[in-house]
Amino acid sequence: LNAAPRRAPRQQIRFLPTPAPSGGGALELVPTRVPVLAEHPLVQGPRFRRLKIGAGHRLDVKASGVFVLGIGHGNKLLTDLYNCHLTKVYTVGGLFGKATDDFSDTGKLIEKTTFDHITREKLERILAVIQGTNHKALLMYSNTDMQTQEAYELAVKGLIRPMDKSPPIITAIRCLQFALPEFQLEIHCLHETQQYLRKIVHEIGLELKSSAVCTRVRRTRDGVFTLDDALPRTQWDLQSIQDAIQNCQLKVETEIEKTLG
Repeated sequence: LNAAPRRAPRQQIRFLPTPAPSGGGALELVPTRVPVLAEHPLVQGPRFRRLKIGAGHRLDVKASGVFVLGIGHGNKLLTDLYNCHLTKVYTVGGLFGKATDDFSDTGKLIEKTTFDHITREKLERILAVIQGTNHKALLMYSNTDMQTQEAYELAVKGLIRPMDKSPPIITAIRCLQFALPEFQLEIHCLHETQQYLRKIVHEIGLELKSSAVCTRVRRTRDGVFTLDDALPRTQWDLQSIQDAIQNCQLKVETEIEKTLG
């Protein structure tokens, strides 16, 4: 921002002594436009010394993916989006056959187990149970009577979700890839942490009478923001950030209006 071109300093009229046309060393005062030096960059210094930046739903050091930031007025929009309690989507990688102290493949190894008996059908059966259990919790924490017209209208808009604090809730989970001992899941969830998702992988391994660790956690969607909206490190420049803000402005405002009215 400070490297961007600045507008020219304001001009002011000053009467400066100038040699008279008649010569002879005489001086006369002539009105002259000169810049206001108080507004010169060398006097004022950097225009931006502080810039308020807010962080959205955070990612821990072992996770990657979409991470939303708010700049300036965007901090208020970020708070409004947070109050919408929007769903986030992750791709989570797993590895059968071992367990660690922190549920990740880089943790301290606790045990090794066999996994040859695991099939994709057995895995998807466990995923269906997890989704069904969490669906009941979703309805319970949404504080909505399912027998009312209001519930029907909310369901049509996709707005049945907890609007207050609640435990982590998985709204959808499915298997994307399965090639023993590795597998990959897509998880739609609310109010989660990345460590909670790693623990889910661990519990899936236990349910299948084996063990499993999480190899990766990647957030592919955070509310209205997707990987297509994200800026890789090579595009962390002013023009790319301005374009990203303008491209996302409409859908942010639309989602806030739809959810919070």
